[in-house]
Amino acid sequence: MDGFDRLSLKPGLPPMEAKLVDSLPEGEGWQFEPKWDGFRCLVFRDGGEVHLQSKSGKPLGRYFPEVVDRMLALRADRVVLDGELIIPVEGHLSFDALQLRLHPAESRVKKLAVETPAQLMLFDLLFHKETSYLAAPLSLRRQALETVYKGEAGDDLLLSPATTRRDLAQGWLDHAGGALDGVVAKRLDAPYEAGERAMLKVKQMKTADCVVGGFRYAQNSREVGSLLLGLYNETGKLDHVGFTSAIPAEARAALTRRLEGLIEPPGFTGDAPGGPSRWATERTGDWEPLRPALVAEVRYDHVTARRFRHGTKFLRWRPDKAPEQCRMDQLQPEARPAELAATLGARG
Repeated sequence: MDGFDRLSLKPGLPPMEAKLVDSLPEGEGWQFEPKWDGFRCLVFRDGGEVHLQSKSGKPLGRYFPEVVDRMLALRADRVVLDGELIIPVEGHLSFDALQLRLHPAESRVKKLAVETPAQLMLFDLLFHKETSYLAAPLSLRRQALETVYKGEAGDDLLLSPATTRRDLAQGWLDHAGGALDGVVAKRLDAPYEAGERAMLKVKQMKTADCVVGGFRYAQNSREVGSLLLGLYNETGKLDHVGFTSAIPAEARAALTRRLEGLIEPPGFTGDAPGGPSRWATERTGDWEPLRPALVAEVRYDHVTARRFRHGTKFLRWRPDKAPEQCRMDQLQPEARPAELAATLGARG
């Protein structure tokens, strides 16, 4: 990256990361920010050269040419920024749309850049003009970021809200919808600790009641390893939406007997498990279909393309709920990013 030799901070700098905790910290001296559901992105600009860097250190510029162009249009011509790439589709954030951008064909990337342009949500500033802000406290970095951002507002560049009020941040977790990955807490007096888990993050968790449409045996075992979860779609078909494998060891033998008594095809009448997909793991293989009789309440974090992006946590059985009541529309809709940023924008 010879073009960045004049910058004191160069591509390759790892971003500051967050440690997962159960609840927002109490007390004074904290700043709370939404954690957006997108791709982490460090931006390095030196004059006519821009480098976009992923959380893992890989270059992102070729996949998001419209963001590169927007960074070249910044009035600040020597700057290092920290933020999140997001893509709204029909007004809602789409993680699938972000992943589709990681395509080897330049023609495909350019086409998607026009059809589903990305936005950059800014939340930190590390360098501006001749000054490095790495050692500066967050309070000063945030002030400098707001100065750089002033006059740059637009649909393609957003400033992430921040507050010192814990009650307001808790409200984001409770009411903001699926646009957020959670809420991040940072010390106002702390420097930017590149590569360190120096922030705290509370994930936004939601619950859903799902039909158990099938199960898989654990590897090298005849006991259940995971439950395959389903929700009824708008046409009345049962779609596979994910799995849960958090089954206590002491409960597996009895649960296996119970499940084996319910084995009956087809299990899922809509989208079914198995086959190649980006969710494929060692669990993607043989599975046993079940009669739709069991309902499980599970906790999840994100939904992508009407599926749980990660494994879910089993909470309890719901014998009081009929399987046909477990519909897709119970999944929490994602909030609209621009509207949400405005809604959350009050500082305190």
